[in-house]
Amino acid sequence: AAGTGEFEAGISKNGQTREHALLAFTLGVKQLIVGVNKMDSTEPPYSESRFEEIKKEVSSYIKKIGYNPAAVAFVPISGWHGDNMLEQSTKMPWFKGWQIERKEGKAEGKCLIEALDAILPPARPTDKALRLP
Repeated sequence: AAGTGEFEAGISKNGQTREHALLAFTLGVKQLIVGVNKMDSTEPPYSESRFEEIKKEVSSYIKKIGYNPAAVAFVPISGWHGDNMLEQSTKMPWFKGWQIERKEGKAEGKCLIEALDAILPPARPTDKALRLP
């Protein structure tokens, strides 16, 4: 969340943002989208500098875990107002869109739904033996 103090709490030593990123990587999640929510609560509202600050810090942390930040879509959103959820918001003209580079190729878009659509389905090893726990 981009609100004042909310991001700092999440990225702190025992914060939930750190915990969720580490859990995702540990559980084998290969593709990641970072939706920076509550952009309407920044000071000033829809602040580009706040988004860039959060993007920089989260990129640094996920790189330490093992993710490639170039393969992660960062999307500034406001879920409450629906900004950048299904279509590009006019309230964030500074946001030109997200781009990701991965070995399967490049992808780009302007909103969260496009980032979700860019997630590639995992390969199913149907030629291998079935394993049950």
